[in-house]
Amino acid sequence: MEKTMKKLSENILDKLSMDFLRNQVLKNAYGNDDTVIAKLDPRVLLVWYLFFGLVPWFSGNVVFLAGCFMLVMATTLLAKVAGLVLFLFILGVFSQTGYLLIVSLFFGGNATTILPLLILTLKVATVSLASITVFSGLDPDRLSDGLMWFGCPERLSFSISYAYRMLPMLMEEFQNVLLSYRLRGKAPESKGFVGKVKNLIYQVKIIMQSFYPLMLNTAKRSRTTVEALEMRGYRYAATNKEVKKMKLSSLKVTYDDLMFLAISFLWMAIVAVIMTYI
Repeated sequence: MEKTMKKLSENILDKLSMDFLRNQVLKNAYGNDDTVIAKLDPRVLLVWYLFFGLVPWFSGNVVFLAGCFMLVMATTLLAKVAGLVLFLFILGVFSQTGYLLIVSLFFGGNATTILPLLILTLKVATVSLASITVFSGLDPDRLSDGLMWFGCPERLSFSISYAYRMLPMLMEEFQNVLLSYRLRGKAPESKGFVGKVKNLIYQVKIIMQSFYPLMLNTAKRSRTTVEALEMRGYRYAATNKEVKKMKLSSLKVTYDDLMFLAISFLWMAIVAVIMTYI
């Protein structure tokens, strides 16, 4: 048993590398184009997210919140979210409210203490999963087009899209900075569990030291990109109605979008009926 736990811990530490983290982040941002959620119209997804991102905060009914949570959990599975994002979601929910729920269960808590914590946990989990579903299924261009169609300022929608596009460049620059630090330093031996822990601490220390040069190099690249956009007439295109109309002409509500909304509405209607009998 001890050997099995030791081997499992070493395998987990082996996977916690920068290449693994980079691949998980890029997969979540750009690798979900073939999913059911990614094929939906961005306007439909944004309206759907507006409901499941706001309405749960105004409800205290456990049945309603549980129904919302089950639906967004299903959509998260359909979006094929990266494992790292799901792990961070579980860790975030547990660190905010989940541990309080567990502590109250093991230390003599009754329904009066468990129920409010359960409600809060369901609210946080539902809104978080809805956010993960939508922003994992939308690429930068479709997200920008959806926001622009709803009247969002073009500069704001472009900034969000540009932030997504900066992600690969940011990860590449981060990798270069880390490699430069590794060339100038000596990593501790990673033999055995203790050695792997020391190596992990060393990697975290390098990441902290890489933050300032990363921001500086990224700012230099961003300035070059902005100057290139200005030379190509970005400001004029942003205010031209014909350009905006041409950019949004690709948006179209299809049968799949209507089915997605219909299934979501039908599920919430069933939840509402169950609420009336409980």
